[in-house]
Amino acid sequence: MSGNGPPLRIAILAETYLPYLSGVTVSTEALARGLGAAGHDVLLVAPRPGGDAAPGTAGAVGPEPAYAWLPSMALPIAPPGYRVPVPIPGGAWRAARAFRPDVVHAQSPFTSGLAARRLARRLGVPLVFTHHTRFGDYAHYLGPLARPGGAAAGSWLRAFWAGCDAVVAPGTDLGREIQARLPASARTVVRVIPTGVDADGIRTLTARDPRVEAGWRTGVPVAIALGRLAPEKCVDDVLEAVAGVAGLHLAIVGDGPSTDGLRRRAAEPDLAERTWFAGRRPRPEALALLAGSDLFVVASRTETQGLVVAEALASGVPVVALDAPGVRDAVRDGIDGILVPADPLAGRAGRMAAALRGLVADPDRRRALAAAAEAGAERLAQPARIAEVVALYRELIARRSSAPPSA
Repeated sequence: MSGNGPPLRIAILAETYLPYLSGVTVSTEALARGLGAAGHDVLLVAPRPGGDAAPGTAGAVGPEPAYAWLPSMALPIAPPGYRVPVPIPGGAWRAARAFRPDVVHAQSPFTSGLAARRLARRLGVPLVFTHHTRFGDYAHYLGPLARPGGAAAGSWLRAFWAGCDAVVAPGTDLGREIQARLPASARTVVRVIPTGVDADGIRTLTARDPRVEAGWRTGVPVAIALGRLAPEKCVDDVLEAVAGVAGLHLAIVGDGPSTDGLRRRAAEPDLAERTWFAGRRPRPEALALLAGSDLFVVASRTETQGLVVAEALASGVPVVALDAPGVRDAVRDGIDGILVPADPLAGRAGRMAAALRGLVADPDRRRALAAAAEAGAERLAQPARIAEVVALYRELIARRSSAPPSA
């Protein structure tokens, strides 16, 4: 038995997966392994890694799932290692049908999501979709097609949501948005369930002191920014905020299309001696550097949940962030971090600087926030989140079994 019923068989269909690291791939692995740890059978259908490399792990707790690999390709404008499925029939689809899942869980509304919908309909089982990405916030990558592309994506999403038995939103704000935009006729359940983090594993990491690697003197206060360096992540606002706080040093872990511009800004006199670019690091190493920092700072307004924010809190690192969707679900303002008003745009970096300046000047308050972050980490832990997902699965199965047969 698993939870409040027998073990379930869950087919998870992903548009991209490890070894490429992103919030989506980390969340997908956490779901797959977390369900396995809870006693359920999982088949993960995902694009085959390039060069037939092993997917490896981002550190999620639980057994490795069974895989059915889809033919895959790299997109010309995608980051290195990012692969998507090629939409042709093959052994993976046959394996998914033969698996006879009780639930199909899509991680994307595109190629793999359409395949998930076909699979669920063919087998007569519930279709669940986790909405990981605010696609409208990435329309700038389409250049002159941004406006029509954003409108088309919005229409596509509304139709896809309406065809699902349930949509999982990792954040409260996103859940409200989806509910409001669903067609009135849709019977789709919208449930807010963030991805859980391995709080116990994070606590056992040996912290790495970024001061040592950056060549800074012992004891200087260090803030850290961690993630993809891209326009939508607004790391330029983080740099401007740190520039306004005397003595504060900044470690930046990650890479992306904004790297060169950020490096140029960081080379200017007000930041040159106190900014360190660590580059892309293996996930455990990045989290160890996070644990060795004094503050975690994030200026993104595009998060569905801000998974790395939860990881920072589980590491006992206070967070300074914009009061924005996703982030406000994790950070308890004034308890384990500080949420800074996101609007108006003018003065945003200055408001973040003021919050950072106050914590740099008050080590006692910083330590109190850190203690509260670590003490409250269990609310963010994976087992509780997996239990919520399984409860949703069982609810949908029961609803489907009790529905009258269609005419």
